[in-house]
Amino acid sequence: MNAADIRFMRLALGLGRRGQGRCWPNPAVGCVIVRDGRILGRATTGPGGRPHAETLALAQAGDGARGATAYVSLEPCAHHGVTPPCTDALIAAGVARVVVAVADTDARVAGQGLAALRAAGIAVTSGVLADEARADLAGFLRRAAGGLPWITLKLASSFDGRIATASGASQWITGPRARREVHALRARHDAVMVGAGTARADDPMLTVRGLGVTHQPVRVVVSRRLDLPEAGRLAQSAREVPLWICHGPDADEDRRAAWEARGARLLPCALAGRQLDPASVSDALGQAGLTRVFCEGGAALAASLMTAGLVDELVGFTAGIALGAEGLPAVGAMGISALSEAHRFRLVETRPVDGDVLHRWLRR
Repeated sequence: MNAADIRFMRLALGLGRRGQGRCWPNPAVGCVIVRDGRILGRATTGPGGRPHAETLALAQAGDGARGATAYVSLEPCAHHGVTPPCTDALIAAGVARVVVAVADTDARVAGQGLAALRAAGIAVTSGVLADEARADLAGFLRRAAGGLPWITLKLASSFDGRIATASGASQWITGPRARREVHALRARHDAVMVGAGTARADDPMLTVRGLGVTHQPVRVVVSRRLDLPEAGRLAQSAREVPLWICHGPDADEDRRAAWEARGARLLPCALAGRQLDPASVSDALGQAGLTRVFCEGGAALAASLMTAGLVDELVGFTAGIALGAEGLPAVGAMGISALSEAHRFRLVETRPVDGDVLHRWLRR
């Protein structure tokens, strides 16, 4: 590994980030083709996961790829799926060297891609900016290893941890710059998820707005009984923007038929007591192909996910305002009686966002 390797891998990682939220169930990979210090091709995985970044970058490079170095943020695939293996494309193009950030944990690849390249006489270097790549690909790697999506819980609250006043007023606790940041975060996730209470109280759209983004994340609502407003904005836009509803086995059949007729996709989930089992919800979303889910509450859903240990990342936007004990807490009751029972997260980022503060935490 040298300075050039770091430089071009950083570019490949940046390209991969452009595909976040658009490539699921495939990973958002970046690839750069370089020969004699000159970039001949660069690409991000296509929308929906195809074409793969390697194929697109090689097409740009053309005959120039022969003898070049390919920088790829994730180990090239070695299995036949909808498209041929990227290892075959790299070998056929005649690249002399492949530099990879991180190995693929998918059982269909898991080192076989690197082995195939080496067997073809191609020099392979792996582990370049591996920590950055693992952070970028955390959702795909988590689902490939255990079947569950990466869950980010976002909370926008007052300084004393409240998301609304006692009367339910919540617009707006944080400022416009913080809300714009939230839309950018939505765009980088496969799905935006809320609980039924939030859907009923706020009548949200849960779309990305104001950023010029052409794609929209899947909108997920967790509603045991499917008791959501039929005249609400989610229902009215279900055919234009994907709407998935996680429901319980006891949901009314007529409601199921009505929501499916509106264009919603229904995901049946198991119960845990009187509520939907958060593990069952997470599993259903993973089985449906989601790798990165952005949860925006409310308090009950946040508490259930936290209690179950399913939250991988916390993103908080804190405003310089206090609403008092009568305000609605950001997280509902969790039944914690000792500090040792609480899940701890480590701080990885904090910065001002106009008059608010953004802080980001990862599960230890």
